[in-house]
Amino acid sequence: MDQAPKEMLIGVINPYALTEAITGRKFDWKDAKSYQIIEQALEKNYAELFDIKFNSPLYAGLQLAKDNTITTMKMEDIKVRAVDKLETINFSTIKNLRDLSNFGVKDLDGISVKNARLDRGEVKVVLNVPKLNNTISNTILSPAIREILFNTQNSNTGWTPANCSWSDRGNFFNDVTEFNDPIQGAVGNCYFISAIVALAWATPYAIQHKVRATGVGETERANAVQFYTKGGGKDAATKLIEVTDNTIVNNYSNPIYCRSNDAGEIWPAVYEKAFAKWINNTNDDKPDITKTAYGDPVKAIAQLNNKTPLYYYTNTRTADQLYGIVRENSMSMKTIHPMVAWTYGSGDYSGSNIVANHAYTILGWALINNKSYIILRNPWGVTEPNGLNSYQGLISFFDNSFWRPINMIGNDGVFALEINAFKYYFAGMGVAK
Repeated sequence: MDQAPKEMLIGVINPYALTEAITGRKFDWKDAKSYQIIEQALEKNYAELFDIKFNSPLYAGLQLAKDNTITTMKMEDIKVRAVDKLETINFSTIKNLRDLSNFGVKDLDGISVKNARLDRGEVKVVLNVPKLNNTISNTILSPAIREILFNTQNSNTGWTPANCSWSDRGNFFNDVTEFNDPIQGAVGNCYFISAIVALAWATPYAIQHKVRATGVGETERANAVQFYTKGGGKDAATKLIEVTDNTIVNNYSNPIYCRSNDAGEIWPAVYEKAFAKWINNTNDDKPDITKTAYGDPVKAIAQLNNKTPLYYYTNTRTADQLYGIVRENSMSMKTIHPMVAWTYGSGDYSGSNIVANHAYTILGWALINNKSYIILRNPWGVTEPNGLNSYQGLISFFDNSFWRPINMIGNDGVFALEINAFKYYFAGMGVAK
């Protein structure tokens, strides 16, 4: 094992949750063209969303240092993108590239192509227009995105985001604890969501519904979640945290932050809320969820199960050694100790559908056609890697009487990544046991 890092700032906002928060609508993200909705809402080319080096809004509050490490930004340094006059133009009136000259875009022959792709017989091209780039080169967020992420209403009655309210949205459990329940929301706390997924998968009894009555009414109750101090940032004294069933919804009654894959189930949101209350060191039942952004996924597991966090960096190990570590913490291919992995702050992620500075849950391992794979889950509940380095098929884990087989076909965030590709894209992994 390796020495624990002094500080980890792993985190990236779920673009699907952020898009729904901005638009106030829910979408079918398994639709093949859903990326177009994200591009329009976040005002960013999809190929540039998953790496901080492209000034992606998904990394709001973070910046890339010269040594390729991630550091936090001061709030005053997070700028709002100025609106360029090009953005006020009705682009439907443009029929050919020459029409751009009517709006001040010169030297058409010298404009470079930023991105081009074939989409069902149509070539779609993104131009690198100098005038527009000069306007937005040193900015981070659009006004709409900044309002969702940072424009909050603080009062003596606690924290509430703009255009949102606290509401009881359902039952703690709909049926049982399942690894695919937690879906990350519009805050960069993938490290924590991947941690509760790891617990739900490897040690499901660790996710408990501890509840007590707080009044005479049937709905007056408090849930308790135990946290253990492990030192460093995003930590507090060991304490049993009590929170109500109320979680954040927007004006359309849709969740903004962590939610369950099962409609009407709230345990992932309750755990996120309790964690926010704990690290904010507040007694208020309306803690600031945005303060949970960016942290250490391995320590997050240990803060919940009170075990020892163990770290393994990929750059000092072979792919086979990394594969062996996963196997050591598994039984019949399935992890029996909660495990997570995280990617580099920036790198060669464009086009891979693997996200930089992101935390994933390790579910186990597989050996198929003499190829070794590590099984992972994206806490977004969607977005899996492209190419030949992932396996598409059905993998059955130990104890099928309880654990359902994992289907790699379909976009549900679960995928099998070949071990050499895992070593290339991932910076490290860890377990708490």
